[in-house]
Amino acid sequence: MNDDVLFRTEGRAAHITLNRPGALNSLTHAMVLRIAEALTEYEHDPSVETVVITGAGERGLCAGGDIRAIHDDARDGDGTASAAFWRDEYHLNARIARYPKPYVAVMDGIVMGGGVGVSAHGSVRIVTERSRIAMPETGIGFVPDVGGTYLLALAPGELGTHLALAGAQLGAEDALLCGLADHYVPSAELPCLLADLAAMPVREALERFVQEPPDGRLAAQRWWIDVCYSAGSVEEIVDRLLSDGDPAAKETAETLLTKSPTALKVTLAALRRARRLGPLERVLDQEYRVSCRALTAPDLVEGIRAQVIDKDRDPRWSPATLAEVTDADVAYFFAPLGEQELGLAGPDTTEEVAW
Repeated sequence: MNDDVLFRTEGRAAHITLNRPGALNSLTHAMVLRIAEALTEYEHDPSVETVVITGAGERGLCAGGDIRAIHDDARDGDGTASAAFWRDEYHLNARIARYPKPYVAVMDGIVMGGGVGVSAHGSVRIVTERSRIAMPETGIGFVPDVGGTYLLALAPGELGTHLALAGAQLGAEDALLCGLADHYVPSAELPCLLADLAAMPVREALERFVQEPPDGRLAAQRWWIDVCYSAGSVEEIVDRLLSDGDPAAKETAETLLTKSPTALKVTLAALRRARRLGPLERVLDQEYRVSCRALTAPDLVEGIRAQVIDKDRDPRWSPATLAEVTDADVAYFFAPLGEQELGLAGPDTTEEVAW
């Protein structure tokens, strides 16, 4: 029996536990399908009033999707397996966002990529002093997905652009500021909170444990983030960061220059399109196009190789510079997929948004 996801019910609360602690609870296709099945069961079970998702082990909720499998599929296969995984994963993300019962995501420890998808779309999102939340996809030649561009496009000012391009990690207060979380609870209080959820409504349980979070960093950096990231191109963003007087801005520019140039430009376009697309489902439809196109581009395989497989941290991006990535290169990622569209929001819903 596969125990990569554990399910149990305690009182009025149903618990979903991602159970691959050795892989930081990274999501497989089978796990996504099992979670979706459980949500259907819980939705129609009158004894279940709340659904709670947590991660096994001490390190975090979920570090993302199983990118080793995506690497192998893109390198040696035809991409069909990865496209099928994303199709079901994005359907799950949309399902979580519209779930009719309280969906409590305990975002303790590391929460990245696909981990954001199964948590930050929930109706009750809890962070702790251990939370480290990020969408680091540009570092592996990919683009924030699982509804990440939808969430980041809603962040105040240009904070979402900073997080998407630089892959910056968020602590608790910064996650609250960016709209990726709702409540701060110290990690030591989580067992008591989860016990209370078995016996009382979510709001009553939270009242006993929610506190003010430790200070974050982003609020003090808004002045240069908003100015620099409002530029019209990635090249100009980098130039503004390098010219800014804050050492953190220059350091961020240097970080951006290590990322996939193609992924940076596609991410910026995806975020700015997402601001005009409207509902999550329309943004997920766009993300599916971008993800599937990434399977046929060189940087995804190379990025995963460098960061995860060989761990030499020396990806050879193609094209190698921002200047070499053309508008046509970027437009390719948003081209319709024909019969292979995700179709969450219906046909032809992203056609009219120019990037």
